[in-house]
Amino acid sequence: MARDARDLASALADQAEDVCRHYLSNGSRHGNYWQVGDVRNTPGRSMFVRLEGTIRSKAGKWTDASTGEHGDLLDVIREAGGLADFADAAREARSFLSLPHPEPAPAAPKRAPTRASSGSAEAARRLVAMANPISRTLVETYLRTRGITALHEARSLRFHPRCYYRPEGHGPTETRPAMIGVVTDLYGRLTGAHRTWLAPDGSDKAPVETQRKAMGDLLGHAVRFGLPDDVMAAGEGIETMLSLRQILPRMPMAAALSAAHLAAIRFPASLRRLYIARDNDPAGDGARDCLIDRTNEAEIEAIVLSPTLGDFNEDLVALGPNTLRLNLRGQLVPEDVARFMLLQT
Repeated sequence: MARDARDLASALADQAEDVCRHYLSNGSRHGNYWQVGDVRNTPGRSMFVRLEGTIRSKAGKWTDASTGEHGDLLDVIREAGGLADFADAAREARSFLSLPHPEPAPAAPKRAPTRASSGSAEAARRLVAMANPISRTLVETYLRTRGITALHEARSLRFHPRCYYRPEGHGPTETRPAMIGVVTDLYGRLTGAHRTWLAPDGSDKAPVETQRKAMGDLLGHAVRFGLPDDVMAAGEGIETMLSLRQILPRMPMAAALSAAHLAAIRFPASLRRLYIARDNDPAGDGARDCLIDRTNEAEIEAIVLSPTLGDFNEDLVALGPNTLRLNLRGQLVPEDVARFMLLQT
């Protein structure tokens, strides 16, 4: 099957522009590239498909500059067509190329050599590739219940309507809607993914034992909102950082997903001031102390932002945006109040 995939991808690459015109019809050619919003044929110009090969790069290879996703034209056919597995994508590719469909080999084991380990960065990339933008989905519904409506520069969040959930122990695998957080490094390369399973109506997290799980390479990386510059904020949870962005909409932020990963987050070379959005618990205190030590060594100013309750999302929901704004205003450097804070809602 692996050889069949390579052969099909190569045959598709020979007709790269025709493939793009058919499956990525919302895009257009610009020089040696086909540009479109993403691999699911969303209008836009974030995704680049190479139409002609060079010594260093083959035709048919594509990259989404906004998410770090990449692949070949067989991936395009699978994702743009919403196809579930390789067999369906191969069948569609053969039909497009007018190739005969091979007879099945009964003795061959039914398995996919390209299957990624369930916790790997490659598995995270595939999960993100199958997820959708969050606009008008249960993710928006869920975040509104948490008081979060400012979702600008939130392309690092995706929605998967049927994300696999494996209960602890020996329960059967289920599918549930999920918010997917795209974990990237400082250069925007996808390294992992974070899943938050949601209730069927989006009113809360799913009623399961483990509501959140991460996969891939997380150490030093984060779910990012905005491009990091000389000032940024970092904290643990996605909802925590989005709550801060309700009040500080212009400040770049990073959700490291746990206290341990927050303590190890990597700093952009341009960073001169880091706001540490701590959770009000012992783990949050430990992450704060570790980050203060690391920023001192890197000659970066560290300023701790402390919530009134357990975390900043609890503050937003229970106390409201005006109280949260007053609390934050007293903790920010004055020049950053003028630069980043939304003074009224």
